[in-house]
Amino acid sequence: MSGKAFKLGIMGGTFNPIHQGHLVAAEFIRDEFNLDEVLFVPSGKPPHKDSNEIAPPEHRWMMTVLATASNEHFSVSSLEIERVGESYTRETILQLKKIYPENTECYFITGADAIAEISTWHKTEDLSQITKFIAASRPGYKLDIKSIDSRFQECTYLIEIPALTISSTEIRKRIKEKRTIKYLLPEAVEKYISKNKLYG
Repeated sequence: MSGKAFKLGIMGGTFNPIHQGHLVAAEFIRDEFNLDEVLFVPSGKPPHKDSNEIAPPEHRWMMTVLATASNEHFSVSSLEIERVGESYTRETILQLKKIYPENTECYFITGADAIAEISTWHKTEDLSQITKFIAASRPGYKLDIKSIDSRFQECTYLIEIPALTISSTEIRKRIKEKRTIKYLLPEAVEKYISKNKLYG
């Protein structure tokens, strides 16, 4: 397949639960980088997270599907959820490269706090060759590109997203305390959490 490259944004995350900050960040980045598609990839068993706090993968996948359904440029992959064992970025990107056309350019979208720890990620030797990185930060969080692993400085773009002051941790806390979460996440996701009694 020749011609213009297909620009794929890959938004990995626990999405525990997905919220407006994730959606605003994805749309803002899609527009800014002229991406053809943003693929949300809920992690199956994230190696860096405490699994006690995490809703079952099928629930997180379904909430992501509900949250992204109205945007024609968004899609959701169950790739990491179906994979046995822990979820690693490198495996996911290599798997997606087999699914998408040969001329696909991958942009892995993550948080600035996560990119700051990229040297602790699993099997990073060739990561900078297979994808570019877009690191989204919330206002006030300043990441100096020179402070990240030198192998990734050339292929990482930093972008500030105003809506990222919303966090999944805060939403889970509010649910436990029986406080409102309205407008922090899509209405369909709020209803799904309530119906399935998640995070209570």
